[in-house]
Amino acid sequence: CWQVYAEHKVLHIDLHIIGCSDSDGVDMYGLDGEEMWYADFNKGEGVVALPPFADPFTFPGFYEGAVGNQGVCKANLAVNIKAYKNPEEKIDPPHSSIYPRDDVDLGVENTLICHVSGFFPAPVRVRWTRNNQNLTEGVRLSTPYPNADFTLNQFSSLPFTPEEGDIYGCTVEHKGLAEPLTRIWEPEVIQPSVGPAVFCGVGLTVGLLGVAAGTFFLIKGNQCN
Repeated sequence: CWQVYAEHKVLHIDLHIIGCSDSDGVDMYGLDGEEMWYADFNKGEGVVALPPFADPFTFPGFYEGAVGNQGVCKANLAVNIKAYKNPEEKIDPPHSSIYPRDDVDLGVENTLICHVSGFFPAPVRVRWTRNNQNLTEGVRLSTPYPNADFTLNQFSSLPFTPEEGDIYGCTVEHKGLAEPLTRIWEPEVIQPSVGPAVFCGVGLTVGLLGVAAGTFFLIKGNQCN
């Protein structure tokens, strides 16, 4: 359900997604391309997805409504499967990218983001590794969000502290992939440039040679006089 409205020449888009399958379900609200709230049916609660700096916003009764929506959705799903003779599902494999949220400083806490896009249908599964060791603590996976072409995109985040030599991996699994898709990221250590030191050393050497040569000719000139 999309609701587009304009006020004072500013365009906004509200979004409400209800989806279900035999084994999974989604109920989420978004605004202008950002996720605001979603139902976590595994934990039995609603999750406010707004960032910490956003104005506080509450969603009273939304989770209970989402549970009711799932009942309606699954009833409709059974009717549609029978009516449309269970058509073959279109499958689009995902693309992924991995990047840090903030500029990287070794030893300073940061967040790695794995962006999975262009896939259909949901879900995707995202797995994080550090030096080939699985990571689960602090990992967060957003709900799928629709693109304009009706494919989906999703974000997974991992809190981490970058250290030299560490290698992080984000592995994505989806029914459209013949094998898991893995992206690798490692902190770049920028070595200090030796150029300025070389130029300073050469300049100092030339200067000292100039002083020595000037002193030599000064002494010779005095001897001639």
